Amino acid sequence: MTTMNISLPSALRDFVEAQVEQGGYSSSSEYVRELIREDRKQAELRAALLEGAASPPVGVADKEFFDGLRERIRR
Repeated sequence: MTTMNISLPSALRDFVEAQVEQGGYSSSSEYVRELIREDRKQAELRAALLEGAASPPVGVADKEFFDGLRERIRR
């Protein structure tokens, strides 16, 4: 693992320290890593949603469509 140093104003440093104490994190590094992981997940979800929105429609999402999905999941 590599090290990255960041500078924070006192108010943000105090906030991070409070989050570490209240959130059960072992360190500020662990807290920041969790924030970065969540941000990455959001970026991946956003990209998938935009890709889906840009794709052509393949059918109607009606009762039969969802019944078919449920059936595929059961198998």
